[in-house]
Amino acid sequence: MTELDTGENAATEPQSETGRRAHASRRNFMRKVFFASGATAVATMGGAGAWSALADDTTTTADASATPSATPGATPSGVPSGGPGGGAGGPGNMTITEDFFGLTTDGKRIDDLYAIHSTKVATGPVIAAANAFLAGLTDTQKTATQFTVHSTEWRMWSNADSYARQGVTLADMTDTQKTLGTALLKSALSADGLETTEKIRKINQAAGEAINNTTSFNEDAYYWTLMGTPSATEPWGFQFDGHHLVINYFVLGDQVVMSPCFWGSEPTSMEIDGETVTVCHEEVVAGLAFINSLTEAQRKVAIESSTKSNESMQAGAFSDNAVQAYTGIRGNVLNATQKKKLLGIVEAFVGRGKADVAKVRMAEVRGHLDDTYVTWAGGIADDSAFYVRVHSAVVWVEVDCQAPGPLAGAYGATQGSGATQKHVHSIIRTPNGNDYGRELLRQHYLTSPHHQ
Repeated sequence: MTELDTGENAATEPQSETGRRAHASRRNFMRKVFFASGATAVATMGGAGAWSALADDTTTTADASATPSATPGATPSGVPSGGPGGGAGGPGNMTITEDFFGLTTDGKRIDDLYAIHSTKVATGPVIAAANAFLAGLTDTQKTATQFTVHSTEWRMWSNADSYARQGVTLADMTDTQKTLGTALLKSALSADGLETTEKIRKINQAAGEAINNTTSFNEDAYYWTLMGTPSATEPWGFQFDGHHLVINYFVLGDQVVMSPCFWGSEPTSMEIDGETVTVCHEEVVAGLAFINSLTEAQRKVAIESSTKSNESMQAGAFSDNAVQAYTGIRGNVLNATQKKKLLGIVEAFVGRGKADVAKVRMAEVRGHLDDTYVTWAGGIADDSAFYVRVHSAVVWVEVDCQAPGPLAGAYGATQGSGATQKHVHSIIRTPNGNDYGRELLRQHYLTSPHHQ
């Protein structure tokens, strides 16, 4: 077993260190594969200087003998097959040798969407919390957890349960260290966002107990990584990564990019210690409120299919460069009430960040509202399984009701038996190159005098 499986600290569990080395070996192989295909980024990221600044990070100590036999594309337990865009969370769902480019409608990025400027967001608390978190780690933990800000580690996340992750896991942290991690999340997230992360982990533990598999499904199988050094002037960020929960948080001055963020759960509601715990409900309610606000004629445009496949997500894990044309109904044909409900879908995600961050993000989304498209598949009843995608030049949101997966037994379902609101995957991204704050990072390295 690995340290993820046992929940024991590496100092007291020798096998845990063996597992960690195996994970690092596998990850190092994948990291090498990422950049094995060459330098298309030289053309797309602004020249050799920017490419050099954004080169791969190789700070982890991994076995140099790592080979494809480490099965980087192996399907984790219970992951649905045939997903069109990485919703299953496995690297096999895309060509991972691609350099980062970002989501586009046609393979070409729209320029001048993002710029380094003051947003008046208070990033001081998250900087302080990140520094306190790092200070609380041991030297060994810090070495395993901290990467450079341009590291490919940003892109190596997955929502799948048994995916091999880097960084420090909650299972290997002391109570004090966990408290410091929670404080970091609290500094970055709203009360709703923090509660959502806690509920996802809580259900993951309870569902694992219900199917007698807490090795794979528990509340401590979540990993921290930090990119760069927390700073008021230099770019940095963090990633919190585990089953059904991924938060990418980039900071540059008073600008924040909180994407990609993945939120999901199976089941989405569960009785735990006499209390009903429900999560990922806001995005479901918001989606249904929007589709039911449309006229019959408008729904004919928005709904591409009245049936819902087991998995519909287009831009899940390892789909950073997905190409998807605009489809569905366009924002410019909606009335004021319908536009408000469209924004409500986005707000369900954006509202999980701090209020000032959310305000800036929603202003950005509103600026492109008339050119925002909404696509729907599935039913429109309160209990219907459905898929909805909100897509503009600056925001991408997907809410995907999926078929029962490996935790089906926790709520009396049969794995693969048909899409349900009991198993939801959802994601928010920033198209045209600014996921992980990459466009802001590129501009920073090109324009900052000390990087010339």
